[in-house]
Order: sequence, then structure tokens, then C-alpha cells
Amino acid sequence: MNIQAQVRTAIKKSPVNAIISAAAENIKKTQKSTGEIPWAVGEKTDPWDMVESIMGLNITGYFEESKKAFRWLKKMQLSDGSLYASYVGYAPEDKTKDTNMSSYIAVGALHYYIITKDIDFIKEIWPAVKKGIDFVISLQAEDGEIYWAKSPEGITDKMCLLTGSSSVYMSIKCALYLARELGRRNHLWEEAAVKLENTLRNRRHVFNVAKSRYSMDWFYPVLSGALSVAESEKRIEKYWKKFVVEGMGVRCVSENPWVTMAETCELVLALYSIGDINKAEIVYNWILDRRYDDDGSFWCGFTFPDMVIWPEERLTWTNAVAIMAADALYDITPASNIFSRNFWKINSYWKHLN
Repeated sequence: MNIQAQVRTAIKKSPVNAIISAAAENIKKTQKSTGEIPWAVGEKTDPWDMVESIMGLNITGYFEESKKAFRWLKKMQLSDGSLYASYVGYAPEDKTKDTNMSSYIAVGALHYYIITKDIDFIKEIWPAVKKGIDFVISLQAEDGEIYWAKSPEGITDKMCLLTGSSSVYMSIKCALYLARELGRRNHLWEEAAVKLENTLRNRRHVFNVAKSRYSMDWFYPVLSGALSVAESEKRIEKYWKKFVVEGMGVRCVSENPWVTMAETCELVLALYSIGDINKAEIVYNWILDRRYDDDGSFWCGFTFPDMVIWPEERLTWTNAVAIMAADALYDITPASNIFSRNFWKINSYWKHLN
């Protein structure tokens, strides 16, 4: 049985078969013939969310669609390794060169490789992965934090974002894994990962405190694997009541009565990453009926207590992370554990967390 058939069989055996199949269909039908995957039909595309959508396609066996999407990203990459923050078709909408946006292709590439073992395609996409990581490291401060972007005029904005830097840390780890598979170990990247990890663990004062009202700033240091399990458990517990609405999901922003499906599913992944599978499954079950009746795709979010769906767009990346959470919980693909501490204890050859 080939890998596509294996994945499809595993999906059918999972308790969320219909749910993740509908979510995958949302991504597939939104993808353009060029390979681009916008937020929704008629909406913009940003590279980070597009990689999330690619991972949704990977999990559900749409490998040709994934490769087409990777090739679109490679085509859009600039000579310095950066990607613009957003596009409409081939035209840039926002010419900010965002470090997080530019490096996340590494996570999608490793995810694809773990599932398919298609080393030939990794060799094809590797130049884009390498250039993206090199761009990010060129914007790393001496002490380890990552500056968030370069302006369209080429000026480095030295603001540092906790969520973005955590995601970049994950991207560098994934790039290092692929480099090893290709026999191209990179000591500069290893040093950058260790310095960034130290900053995420011990120097969080350097990050923009205004962003701490966003739930992503709460759980991304956990999800990325930068914190130890003990540190992660403490952080999750400390801010749980700030962001979690019991029985509903996760607020996008702490002060707003708005639960979002993507942040809820990312919390599921963060809990899974530290081995709290029971709580992860409980949280995931809260949002399984937050889907449209006509096509089964997930809502973006809803307000409470009035339960108004908002916004109404059927977002590809929201459906993708719902698929990713299902994979983690129900072990659908070989990449189901890509965010887990056990996976990185085995594969982080430059340093092991406890």
C-alpha cells in the first residue's frame, strides 16, 4: 500500500473522518491552479498561513497539491531569501519582509518529508528552505532574539515578537533536520537555534509586551518546543484562565469575547507537545461542532455569549490546523508527532531539552 493509500485508510479509521475530510476539501477547492492557497476565495495569501494549509494537504494525502503550493512559494521568494507578508495572486499586497513568514516553509517541508520520505522533492525545495533560514539568521540579534522584519525600504525593524520568534525557532529546528538528511549540517544554524532558545527561555523581557494580550504569545513558546516540559506546564497553568473559555475554546485576544478555532487547535497542539493528551482531546472536542452545515468546514471564530459566527470567511488555515490537531490526537500520519518533545529529543542532535 502506498503512502497516500495508508493515509486515507488511517483517516477513515479515525473518529473524525468526516470532519477532517471536509476541512481538507475546503483547502483543496480554494487552492488556485498556480498552486497558491489564499486565506479564502477572493482573499489575500500570506506565506505562513499557506504553509499551514500545505500541512493540511499533506496529512490528507494531497501530495501533488502540496508540491504545487511549495513551488509557488519558491517562485515568490526574493533573492535575499525573504517572502513578502502577503500577496494577491503574484502581486505583493504588503512588501514587509517578515522573518516568521519567510522561514516557515522549513516546517512544511519537513512535515511533507516525514510523511512521504520523498527526498527528491526535498532536494528540489531545499534552496528555498536554506535561503529562508539564512534570511532569518541575518536578522538575529547578537544575544539571540529575532528582529521581526525588514521594511519595503530595506530598514530592519528591531521589534521582537515572542510568537514570531518561537515559530522561527521551530523553523530552524526543522531546517536542521532536513540539512542532516541531505548531509549538509550547518553549524551557524545550530548556534542560532541555541541562542534563540536561550532567549525564549531566559530573556523574554526583550519581546514586545503589548502582544502578550494575544493567546499565541501564551502558548507558542510551548508549541515550538523552546521551553522544557516543566516550564511549559507552569506557563500553561499560569495563563489558562486568561485565555481559555471552558467548554468553548481559546480567546484570540484576552479582553475580547471572541473564541477562534485556529488558536484553540494550536493550544491542542501545544498541550499534545508536552504530553497532556487528555486535556488536548477535551479542548479539541469543544470545537468539533463549530462548523458550517453545508460543507462541514470550520468557522473562523464566534463571539460569546451571543454565539455569532465572526468573521464568516471559511479560512483555509483554520481548517488546516484543525486537521493538524486531529493528526496529533489520532496518529493519522508519520508526522503526527512533529510538535512533540519526544520527537525532538531524538532529532535535536545539537541540544536536548529535559
